[in-house]
Amino acid sequence: FVFLVVVGISFSSFSFPLFFCLFLVFMRVRAAFSLSLLPFSARGIDASGAAAAAAAAVKLLDYRYFVAGGVCAATSHGITTPIDVVKTKMQAQPKRFNKGMRDATMQIIKEDGPQALLGGLGPTVVGYGIEGAIKFGLYEVSKPIISGWMMGNAEAKLGSVPVSFLLASILAGGVASIILCPMESTRIRIVTDQNYASLGLLTGLPKLIQEEGFWSTFSGIYAMLAKQVPYTMAKQVSFDVVATALYTLWFNLSKTATSTDDIKFFVSVLAAFVASIFACLSSQPGDVILTETYKESKPKSFARVIATIYKRGGIGAFFTGTGARIVHVSTIITSQLVIYDIVKQLLGLPATGSH
Repeated sequence: FVFLVVVGISFSSFSFPLFFCLFLVFMRVRAAFSLSLLPFSARGIDASGAAAAAAAAVKLLDYRYFVAGGVCAATSHGITTPIDVVKTKMQAQPKRFNKGMRDATMQIIKEDGPQALLGGLGPTVVGYGIEGAIKFGLYEVSKPIISGWMMGNAEAKLGSVPVSFLLASILAGGVASIILCPMESTRIRIVTDQNYASLGLLTGLPKLIQEEGFWSTFSGIYAMLAKQVPYTMAKQVSFDVVATALYTLWFNLSKTATSTDDIKFFVSVLAAFVASIFACLSSQPGDVILTETYKESKPKSFARVIATIYKRGGIGAFFTGTGARIVHVSTIITSQLVIYDIVKQLLGLPATGSH
C-alpha cells in the first residue's frame, strides 16, 4: 500500500503538497512511537498520564470514521449510478448526446435498454466504498495530527486550524485517488466501450488487466488527482466550515440553547448541499479530463488529453456535462454527508461541526 502511494505521488502533478502531508503525518507518528519506547520517568509523566496519552492516541486512529466513510460513499454513489452513466456518456460522446440530460437518458434507454443505466454499478459501489473509507477516515485522522504538528504542543493535537483541514484533505484525496484508479478505469470502460458493456467488476477488471496490463489501470492517475484532490478539498473543508458556522450561529442567536440535537439534521443537510456545489464546480474540469482519459482502449497522456479537450471547444469544453453533474454530485454529496453524520452518531461520534 505504501509503495502504491509513493509511486502514485511520484508521478503526480500534486507531488509536493501530497509528499509534504505524508511527511507531516509520518514525523508525527514517528515521534509518538519514539516517545512510547521511553520509560515513563524519562518522559516526565506517571502511569496514569501515560494511559491517558495512549487513549488519546488511539482516538486519533478511530476506525469509526473509516466505517462511516465507507458506508456513506458506497450508498450515495450506488443509488446515483444512473445519473453518473448519463453524465459519463454525455462527456464521452458529446456529439451523440447533445440535447441535454433528459433527452440523453431517453436515448440511452431506447438504444441500449434500461439496464444500461446501471452500467458500472459493481465497480462504483466497491471502488467508492473503499475510497470513501480511506478518504473520510484519513481526513479525520490527519486533521488533529497535522494541527498538533503545526502548533507544536500536546493540547493542539485535539484541535484543528484551517490549514490543517486543507492539508488533511489533500492527503486524503491523493491517497484515495490512487486506490480508486483501477475501479474508476473499469467503470468508465464499462459505460463507454461496447466490448465491456455487459461486464461487471469481477469480469471487467480482470479483462482490462489481461488486455492492457495492471499498470494501465493507473494511467489516469494525473486525471484522477486533478478531479479528486480539488473535489476532496472543497467537499470536506466546506462541510466542516459551514457546519461549524451554522452551529455557532445557532448558539449566538439562541442564547438559551444548550444542545444541538434539534438542529443536527438541518445543519447536516444545509452544510452538505453547500459543500456539493463547491465540490462540483472545483472538480468539473478534472472530471472531464478523467472521462476523456479512459474512454479509449489506449489512454492518452495527461497533456494530450488536455490539448484534445481544449481543441474541441476551448475552456468551455472542460465544463461539458456540468448540468448533469451538478444534479449528480449534489445528490451524491448531500446524501453522502448526511449519511456520514448519521452513521457517525450511531457509532458514538459527534456530528460534524458540533464539537
